[in-house]
Amino acid sequence: MSNNLSHLLGRKGTDKNLFEELGIAASKTGTPSSEAMDKLHEEFLVGKSTVYGTVSFYDFLKPENQGKKAYVCNGSVCMIAGTQKAVHEKLETQFEAKEIGEMCCLGRCHENSAFHIDGKNYSGKDINQIEAIKNGDKTTLETYNVGSIGNLILTKEYGSISEYYKIFTDCISKDSKELLVHLKDSGLRGRGGAGFSMAFKLESCKNAVSDAKYIVCNADEGDPGAYSDRYIMEQRPHALLMGMMIAGYITGAECGVVYIRGEYPESVDIISDCIADLKKENLLGQNINNSGFNFEFKVIKAQGAYICGEETALLSSIEGQRPEVRVRPPYPTQQGLFNKPTAVNNVETLANLPFIFENGGKAYAAIGTEKSSGTKLISLDGHFNTPGIYEVDMGTPLSTVINQLGGGFRIPIKAMHIGGPLGGLVPVSKIDSLTVDFDSFAREGFLLGHASIVCLPEDYPIIKYIEHLFKFTAHESCGKCFPCRLGSTRGAEMLTKAQNEDFKIDVTLMNDLLETLETGSLCALGGGLPLPVKNAMNYFEAELAPYFTK
Repeated sequence: MSNNLSHLLGRKGTDKNLFEELGIAASKTGTPSSEAMDKLHEEFLVGKSTVYGTVSFYDFLKPENQGKKAYVCNGSVCMIAGTQKAVHEKLETQFEAKEIGEMCCLGRCHENSAFHIDGKNYSGKDINQIEAIKNGDKTTLETYNVGSIGNLILTKEYGSISEYYKIFTDCISKDSKELLVHLKDSGLRGRGGAGFSMAFKLESCKNAVSDAKYIVCNADEGDPGAYSDRYIMEQRPHALLMGMMIAGYITGAECGVVYIRGEYPESVDIISDCIADLKKENLLGQNINNSGFNFEFKVIKAQGAYICGEETALLSSIEGQRPEVRVRPPYPTQQGLFNKPTAVNNVETLANLPFIFENGGKAYAAIGTEKSSGTKLISLDGHFNTPGIYEVDMGTPLSTVINQLGGGFRIPIKAMHIGGPLGGLVPVSKIDSLTVDFDSFAREGFLLGHASIVCLPEDYPIIKYIEHLFKFTAHESCGKCFPCRLGSTRGAEMLTKAQNEDFKIDVTLMNDLLETLETGSLCALGGGLPLPVKNAMNYFEAELAPYFTK
């Protein structure tokens, strides 16, 4: 049925899609009215259940969102920092309790106290200006450190559009096969978590035969603690856009879709403005630079769902379907958006392409390690003395990142959750054993992932944190597979009960649950949750012992 819906919802292409229309319908009240949904189901020739199923899934479309005027960040970093109760109390001086909702996460992990009002994000000391913000008289004071050790690829200034896009116009004067060779030489692996070969993905899409193809940028950076994609979109946007345009030329795709999480409103505006600038420079449209290559962009603002960071759920979301994970095969490069061949990559991955095609694939491969080439952006949270975004060569010692770039910890820390909520929970005793690359983390039983670092202070209970991870997964699960949907809920229930009642969790039962999640889940949401929990049970056994029984 979903395949038929994909074809049906693709009749109008990206020019007008159901998901975007639902967002527009919800913009004034927080949720689409019944009349608006009836109109859309008739216009797009889909059933009422399809439209309602979509609306009821997203945090910013569902009926519970009606009337919300302010939102408090409930991401992992703000939760651990303990700042959000005070933020909520100050918001209540300007809004009724029913007008305040929650968002996860706003990407203000470097200073916490994050909240959202009227399409804009705030953090740090902004809450002290809440009355002026509500009246539209104050903008955010946010700043964060940006630095590097080693080569500058993603943090390097790139100058004017006309100068920078000479890389692109040079690319479209060459055979796409030649560009693919350079990409293979680079060894570039996906920066979104899986570390999959980008050249393999683009070649697969290139070889697919179809009347239409798509390049989709997964800018739904939902990992609490990560804000590196936000940095690129807001401070190096043309690196991303040019990367998508080059990927389009290699694969034969003429449309690039930038799917940006709704929690990053500034990113949506900046990317949209940059696309308008490209049009003024005649770098988009038909027959660009007399090359015969056509390319256009579509920016889509997401509506609050972590699962849309999974590429197949993201594609269903763009189409206007409920964002459930798709069974593979077929893979998106053969049957993706609207059932057309689609290459999906995250922001940081695509932003590497301009460097590769300016300097050559082998020059990129010479940076980093043999199996993890190039550089990596690291997001450091507010528990560091100098939090911010840092670029390091792959293979850089983790201790260098923490002590030299981060300036060390501001307070005593016992563990770091690295790579998002599905990444590994790394005890501080392991810092000297790790380098920033895929293989080092995998070898030690962790996951580099997005390379965000969320710190757990010595006085923060591990049991409380893994309960949070189970609850996060339960809330964000698409519900398609039983292990994730039910397993995350049962895990959260056991951990809550162990803390609040005379109850101990059977270790064998927990291990069985984790194995079921790991082997039976359709995607990395349920499948990745066991990793940090296993790390916690391994490295913090003594702390967790009062809550478990063997």
